[in-house]
Order: sequence, then structure tokens, then C-alpha cells
Amino acid sequence: MLIALADLEDPRVRDLIAFHQRAMVEGSPPGLSFALDLSGLQDEAVTVWAVHVGERVAAIGALKRLDAVSAEVKSMRTHPDFLRQGIAAALLETIIAHARAEGLATLSLETGTGPAFEPALALYRRRGFVNGPAFADYALTDFNQCLHLALD
Repeated sequence: MLIALADLEDPRVRDLIAFHQRAMVEGSPPGLSFALDLSGLQDEAVTVWAVHVGERVAAIGALKRLDAVSAEVKSMRTHPDFLRQGIAAALLETIIAHARAEGLATLSLETGTGPAFEPALALYRRRGFVNGPAFADYALTDFNQCLHLALD
């Protein structure tokens, strides 16, 4: 397993981004999916990583800088062929380490509710993320929830 900054021109990376985008739209009520598409991931405030296993892209994850002290975890997705192998946990650790190295104090994320989201929620909660208030432009709903991790 190799975790490195993603090449957003790589068709394997683009395919996993598109898969993630489709899955989030299909699994969320209308208007409540906030997964970044390729153009959103190309924003200068966003850093994207890809996990490579052999010649395959096994996972992607991103960090969106919100301000001088906080950032958001975005677009975490493991390809179905690589689930439950510790890849998402390793990627999340990479993102957290990067945030700490950047001097950030808080990492936040927005996600959904329901069976499809439970594995990701379990990962985030094991790592210390806790439910809390909405941030950025999000609003809490019966479906959406926000989690936060203090880095200090």
C-alpha cells in the first residue's frame, strides 16, 4: 500500500471520484449530498491523496482547508474491492498527520445517516471524531450530521 498525493489526471483516480460522487447522490436525499466532484477537488484549498495497491487505486481522501485553524475531511472512499483491509484508517491517519503538520486545530466532516454510512462513522468515531454543531455552510438535518476532531 502506497499513500501519496493524488494525480487528478489519472483515470483510475477520476473513476473512483466519479464512483464516490454517484454513490453519495444515490444514497442521500435530494439536495443533501455534498461530495466534491473533480472540479471541487481541484480547488487550491483542497489536498487529495490516493492509496495505491499494486497498479490499482484502492482509496481516495481529501482535506479542504476552511481557514487558518480548521479543515474538513472530504471525499473519503475506498473501492469496494479493498474494504475492511485497514486502507481507510491508514488514509485517515495520513490526513490527520498532514493537518497537524499544517498547524490546524480542528478537523471536521459532514456525512449522512443510515446503514450505508455506518462503516465510515465507526471509523471516524474510533479515531476520536465526535458529533457536534454544523460548520461552514452545512445545516444539520435528520439525515446530515457533522463530526469534529480536536487536534491540539
